[in-house]
Amino acid sequence: MTSGTAARRERDRQQALADVQQAQTGAALRRRRLGGAAWAAGLLVVVALVTAGLLTSRPTSSTEARMAPDFTLPASDGSSVSLADHRGSPVILYFNEGAGCDSCLVQMAEIEKDPAFAEAGLTVLPIVMNTAEQINADRERLGVKAPFLLDDGTISEAYGTLGVGMHEGLPGHGFILIDADGNQLWHGNYPSMWLSPAELLKEVNARL
Repeated sequence: MTSGTAARRERDRQQALADVQQAQTGAALRRRRLGGAAWAAGLLVVVALVTAGLLTSRPTSSTEARMAPDFTLPASDGSSVSLADHRGSPVILYFNEGAGCDSCLVQMAEIEKDPAFAEAGLTVLPIVMNTAEQINADRERLGVKAPFLLDDGTISEAYGTLGVGMHEGLPGHGFILIDADGNQLWHGNYPSMWLSPAELLKEVNARL
């Protein structure tokens, strides 16, 4: 083999090696770019989900006044309650998911503990779409004294409370203020499933 042939072969070998190294470097770069793009896309998804969660958990309220739809509903203690029975004093309707939602019942238990509601002449009527057996089991377990009004969805729909929480066919976690003349003055919805009794009183007193 001549020295010229050997030199060409060495050059060819070196060029092939360089081509392989260049291809490997390019593949690694593409993998890094793809990995970075996937990471960025994943981060955008996480940010979007967090943002959506924050937006949907924000409380909403309405002060559009109207005559409150009247109703008569059975209660979980076997009685029946009519909104008209409370004419002459303000009423807070508390629509909630009911049985299975401990925070919903704890909300009512905490309201009951605050004497300021009675001192202000306020009656709070919790309304759920449950049977008496379902809601009473949770009431007894969580120490809620007030009977819950049992709705088949008609009243919840009339007050615009269906599908505003986590479940499309159930009320969310909201309060509706009705004055002594039967006018609806305020509707507050709380997807976070909690409003402190003090804050509820503040909202109510600002509108009476």
